[in-house]
Amino acid sequence: MNTPHLGNLEIKDPREIWGDEAKDFTPWLAQPENLKQLAKALDMELELEGVEVSVGPYSADIVANDATSNSRVVVENQLEKTNHDHLGKVLTYASGLEAKVIIWIAREFTEEHRRAVDYLNECTGGKLRLYAVQIQLFQIANSPPAPYFNIVAKPNEYTAAAQIKETDFTETKALYLAFWDSFKEHCKATGTALSLRKARPQHWYGFALGRSKFSLNLTVSAMYNRVGCEIYLRGVNAKKAFKLLEHQKASIEKETGPLQWQELPDGQDCRVVLYKPDFDPAQKSAWPEGFKWMKAEAELFQKVFSPRIKALPIEDEEDVETKGNEQN
Repeated sequence: MNTPHLGNLEIKDPREIWGDEAKDFTPWLAQPENLKQLAKALDMELELEGVEVSVGPYSADIVANDATSNSRVVVENQLEKTNHDHLGKVLTYASGLEAKVIIWIAREFTEEHRRAVDYLNECTGGKLRLYAVQIQLFQIANSPPAPYFNIVAKPNEYTAAAQIKETDFTETKALYLAFWDSFKEHCKATGTALSLRKARPQHWYGFALGRSKFSLNLTVSAMYNRVGCEIYLRGVNAKKAFKLLEHQKASIEKETGPLQWQELPDGQDCRVVLYKPDFDPAQKSAWPEGFKWMKAEAELFQKVFSPRIKALPIEDEEDVETKGNEQN
């Protein structure tokens, strides 16, 4: 038996690469390819607005816009262990710039600051979204160090998504709105049993499945160049419901074909999704083919999943809350 030759993974100190936060790390992160890497880690589409943006006598490291939620984003960088000073700064910048998203990047997060991020996310209910991101560098032998954005804390995905506003469209948001408006017209012209809702400038278009906390979503991404069809499960029973559906995986995929079963271990939500890759939403000539695929998959997902979801032997959260109120 031949023993494979494997290298050793080394963790590098970010200060060895970026000696100064403002002069080295912030300009590096602001470069499109690096900002895109951060955006992918956070499942966002970040568009740079500015670097060292003035907020009174202070300046925010990076200000961007998240095209998936049409929200202004403040990024605060810290190449050391987190401290109260930087937490105060990033909240001040968000307030002064009316940002809805905060990304705090640091070499190391104390447990107290991680809990503070979780606490603020819980208290603001998605109106302000905070992400704690640890910047790490890994190297194998003499390879160039590879940056990795490790998400230490983040808001509930569904609550965050529910805070979309329709004002101040970016180019990407305008593209999404036109895309979904055209998708609606395609469905009306070809006929469908899907309940068509108002199009919004966001990366998903949702349908009800007949049970709260479950939704059927179509998605489009200009960053990942793909469209998708998914079942999204949220709430305290999401993990249990996901496992129950996963037990039916064989029979489900017999009708739908192979799917991605994403339990999303960092939060309580889950999804079951199918993607169509190599689809650029900026190419309008490709829309008819994409619409045809999305409509067919949404109709199939509704047929396959809706009765199974309605039959799941779990209590709806509303029923649990009602029982609790009656007992009090």
